[in-house]
Amino acid sequence: MNSYHLDHLQYLETEAIHIMREVAGEFERHVLLFSGGKSSLCLLRLAEKAFRPSDIPMPFLNVETGHEFPELIKFRDRRAKELGAKLIVRTVDDAIAKGLAHPTPGEISRNKLQIPVLLGAIKEFQFDCVIGGARRDMDKSRAKERFLSFRDTYGQWDPKNQRPEIWNVYNTRMHPGENVRVFPLSNWTEMDVWEYIRKEKLEVPNLYFNN
Repeated sequence: MNSYHLDHLQYLETEAIHIMREVAGEFERHVLLFSGGKSSLCLLRLAEKAFRPSDIPMPFLNVETGHEFPELIKFRDRRAKELGAKLIVRTVDDAIAKGLAHPTPGEISRNKLQIPVLLGAIKEFQFDCVIGGARRDMDKSRAKERFLSFRDTYGQWDPKNQRPEIWNVYNTRMHPGENVRVFPLSNWTEMDVWEYIRKEKLEVPNLYFNN
């Protein structure tokens, strides 16, 4: 289909599918982050469209904070089973028990504690590519990232030293110890995410409607 005839959501979908196929072909040990949140719902549908009728060629990884609703855990497990995907779960509680994550006294949120858990999973399974649902509209730091965001052995990235992504050509070469985070939804907004969920009639966990 000619790109000039695509509407806004169709263009974003096509772009994201292209990126997912590129990384699936270029990297050897990739994983898709799946939390059950709205962005990961879109990632799952995009993965279906990118690779079906073949199996989705990457496992799903969920980092549990320990604060999830039971409905979300059930939804996560069921969707992975329905899609025939291997589901890898690593938890903040286990990381704390092993001394790999250290809670800040008085801080309720465990979002920061997910970072060492993710880095531990990357090291454990030797993932070279982690596909996530982050978008550039989330915060100022995200606005600087490319579709492919290269990380050093400590999981850090240098916003002043990013590779150009011209004409949808991506440089996937890595040095030993590096890995890459891939964000197919980078150009999406939160409204785009909800519009895509509506358009594709995606199932949304009941917890979104409990309030």
